[in-house]
Parts: sequence; C-alpha cells; structure tokens
Amino acid sequence: MRRRTFIAGLGSAAAWPVAARAQQSGGRMRRVGVLISVGTDDVAVRLGTQFVQSLQQLGWTDGRNVAIDMRTSSLDSDRIRAFAAELVALAPDVLVSSGQGARLMQQATRTIPIVFAGANDPVGAGLVASLARPGGNITGFSVGEYGFSGKWLELLKQVAPNVTRVAVIRDSTPGGFAEFGAIQNAAPSLGMEVIPVNADDPGDIERGIVAFSRQPNGGAVVTGTSATIRYRAPIIALAARHRLPTVYPFSLFVAEGGLISYGAVIDDLYRRAAGYVDRILRGEKPGDLPVQQITKIDLVINLKTAKALGLTIPETLLATADEVIQ
Repeated sequence: MRRRTFIAGLGSAAAWPVAARAQQSGGRMRRVGVLISVGTDDVAVRLGTQFVQSLQQLGWTDGRNVAIDMRTSSLDSDRIRAFAAELVALAPDVLVSSGQGARLMQQATRTIPIVFAGANDPVGAGLVASLARPGGNITGFSVGEYGFSGKWLELLKQVAPNVTRVAVIRDSTPGGFAEFGAIQNAAPSLGMEVIPVNADDPGDIERGIVAFSRQPNGGAVVTGTSATIRYRAPIIALAARHRLPTVYPFSLFVAEGGLISYGAVIDDLYRRAAGYVDRILRGEKPGDLPVQQITKIDLVINLKTAKALGLTIPETLLATADEVIQ
C-alpha cells in the first residue's frame, strides 16, 4: 500500500514525495498533521521540507515509522479552517501549525497535542495559560516579542533619517493593538509619531496608506501578523507607489521587493517544532513543554528597493546584515 502526502493550497494540489508506507517494526505507524499557511508555494515547500528533514534527523522517517499529512493554504481563512478541521478529523498523534491554524485546531480538539510553529503573543491570544507552563494540549514557539518594536523604528531612522511620521500596519486583534501600543511607547525617544493602519483587508490598507501619504516625511512599519503576511503583495506595492521607506517583520517581504526586514527566521521555527513533535511522540505532554521564544533573528536588506527610493543604506548596517539583496 502506498500513500502520498500532498500540499493542497494555492491552485491545484501538488505531489509531495514520500517513501512507501510500511508499518513500524514492533509498533504502529505514528501520524502527524501539518498545516502551513504562508501564502506562496515555494515558501510552503521549503518549510515543509525543513520540518520533514528535522523530524528525520530525530529518528522519524515519513513513510517508515511516521505518516506526515501536510496541507498548505494561501492564508485564506476559510481554507485554513477547512484544512484544520480535516487534519483534526484524521486523529493524528500530533498536530503542527502556525498561530491562526493552531487556534482553529485548539477549538476543534482539547485532546490531540498541538505544536504551533510561530504565534504572536500566545498568552494574550489565549493559546496557552503561560509561557512557562502552557497547560492543556498545546505548546510551541513564539514568533516575536514586543521588544522588536523599538528596533524596527531604529532601523527605519537609520535608513531614512528624515522620517518623523510612521504608519504602523497591523490587524485589529488584541495582539495587533498590543503591538501598536509597544511601538507607540518607543516612538517619542526617536522623535517619531506613529499612526495605525488596519490590515484587515486590502481596502483598509490602501485607504490608510493613501491618507497617511498626504503629508511628508513618512515611513512605515509592518507588524508580523497573519493579516500582514496575507496582504504582503499590496502592502509592498503601496509602499513603493507612495515612496515609503518600510521595515518588515520577515525576510519573505524583502525577497518580494520590500526594503528591509528584521525578525524571526520562519524556517528555524519549523525545525524547532520538529523537536517538540519528537518529544511528544516519545511520551511528553505538550502542557509540560514551555513555549520558547525565537533564538535566530535575521536582518535582510534589498539594495534595489533602496535605490528606487533614493536611499543610501549606511555601510555599518550593511556590514551587520544577514543577507543583502542586490
């Protein structure tokens, strides 16, 4: 009997190669359900590959002693909800997803262990009781912390010293409001005024950016939420159209034309999630595994975008960048 794990999401389903299914010698085949919702096929495949390879290094080979059922979504809420329900219905030993998918999975099951590979403010979002003792059936890795807020503004000031007004693009969730508040607290020391722009849909973003851009000396900061990832293409296009120097939370924004990013390495989150899946498959309870903060942060700069905006990136900043896109 052969099984094909697949990625279903953007467009038609694509085959995900796996070994022939075989029963684990002396035990049953374990099962892991994975939902990756990042918005592009290439990033989803990369993250899925990182997870599968990391799990294999820990002794779990897909098709030999574990069956990995993987789904991807373009951050369409209905599709994420459907895939989350589908994976829960398979009754796997462990479920893996990012913040939004993990919340939906948690609503559907309080017994199947869940590992989230990236979530903003997991305590505030109600995913866990505390970072040290999550409790319940869920644990994982936080994608960011509010300490980033000041660093984002500092980077914006370094690359565009004339900026005094900053549009903060965030979604209208408790986490989004909290992150805006942290950025707002950091702004006065840098001589900046911050203005919130809702990212709940492309229309909100465009109206907010158009209104903001009517006055000079503007720049922008994009927070790391599911909404901003979902609408990153229009956000990047609006920043270019209105010539707004913009700092982003993840490198995928810069790879698609954004100016500069500072934040978690998403690949690392999925590699580390494999470690928690391994521990759960070997008998540990998710509620006893502490939520971990990010350990790897990348600074990525797009020099082509900087040139289009008429900006000169300081050599000191270029020297500290993890990646420079020419």
